[in-house]
Amino acid sequence: MWRVHHFVEIDSTNSWLVNEAKNAAPEGVVAHADFQTAGRGRLDRQWESPAGTSLLCSILLRPPVAPGQLQLVVAAVALSARAALVRLSGVRPDLKWPNDLIAGDAKLAGLLAEIVTTNEGLAIVVGIGVNLTSVGPANVKSTSVLALSGVTISPRALLDILLDELEHRRAELETEDGRRDLRAEYERSLATLGQLVRVERRDDVVVGTASRVDEVGRLVVNVDGTEIAFEAADVVHVRRHEES
Repeated sequence: MWRVHHFVEIDSTNSWLVNEAKNAAPEGVVAHADFQTAGRGRLDRQWESPAGTSLLCSILLRPPVAPGQLQLVVAAVALSARAALVRLSGVRPDLKWPNDLIAGDAKLAGLLAEIVTTNEGLAIVVGIGVNLTSVGPANVKSTSVLALSGVTISPRALLDILLDELEHRRAELETEDGRRDLRAEYERSLATLGQLVRVERRDDVVVGTASRVDEVGRLVVNVDGTEIAFEAADVVHVRRHEES
């Protein structure tokens, strides 16, 4: 189902694919770039890496989910990337809610999902960047597959296995039972659960213990005995001595 478009250089694979979705591109279109001049992360943070050192791609999906279930779609891609890394390098990163793959407390990959409303229905563009042979910006504690394993993986090799892994997880998004299985796999892979976390939104900050993921992928945090579900936020894993 995948149709991969390769670019030596592009401003942003997500931006290109969002525009394609608006122009009725079918599910399964993938944008893959060697280098992005305007790569973006959450909250429009800039993300750059030298050409050819990372997997930089975006995937167009049109699953039958409500906008509020966006996190399950992100989870499907993140879990597929994780499984692909295990197959190719033996590296088994944890997931950090909502959109990172981590090794310890260092970032290995990040995801960015965008919802696009089209005449053909809801489309979701999920972008992912995976550090293969170099780390991310100096202001982010990050690592790479090469640093973790000594294995050099080409971006296209990782993309091919990621898409292979995504085939069955995309199918799980079709049914209630499948989404339940996907959420269970997601919870097993989340380093965030059981952690003291600081949840940062635009207008407030909440500190509590991450307890579970609900049926649509929201992070549920126990704050002084009250459970609060977060659909979107930045989450920081807090060491106990940093709580205050």
